Amino acid sequence: MEDRVKEVVENEIQPMLAQHGGGIEVLEVKDGVVKVRLKGACAGCMGAQMTIKGLVEAKLKERIPEVVRVDAAF
Repeated sequence: MEDRVKEVVENEIQPMLAQHGGGIEVLEVKDGVVKVRLKGACAGCMGAQMTIKGLVEAKLKERIPEVVRVDAAF
């Protein structure tokens, strides 16, 4: 599952965040929980939690039903 998560992040989510000067790093995938770190402009953005839940988590759950949730590491 980790490889599929990284593929979706790199090919679908990363390009969207890069348009806004940001980025994302997958830190861990365990028991359906994906831990990520936002980088660049996204790291300090007031909407970071919305990005994690509304974009990253939604996209991963859509593509990989085994994903239970996405947590942010700061």
